[in-house]
Amino acid sequence: MNQFNETQPIFVQIRTRIIALILSKTAAEGESLPSVRQIAMDLSVNPLTVTKAYQSLVELGVVEKRRGLGMFVAEGAREILLKHEREKFLTEEWPRIVTQIKALDLDIKELLKEEGKK
Repeated sequence: MNQFNETQPIFVQIRTRIIALILSKTAAEGESLPSVRQIAMDLSVNPLTVTKAYQSLVELGVVEKRRGLGMFVAEGAREILLKHEREKFLTEEWPRIVTQIKALDLDIKELLKEEGKK
């Protein structure tokens, strides 16, 4: 979990990792999340970077801060994230993918058939 890429800010990458935990149900609704200090130590990053990642998730409504207790996965977080991530994919990723499919003269139906064979 220590590897970061240079294409995105570190807080965004930490945020993405926390989102993945929630979407995969590794971190269930109502469960506590690792402390800012723990994540900062584990990843050798500034605690403010972790705080920024958590704050963005609080603003999205998927993490709640309980004073004196820490950060917790909010009720309904997975559904909120599914909606948010699907929308993000369709507006940011999908247009790029469609453009590449067209540029490579690929057939979407054939691609889906190939995926079904796996």
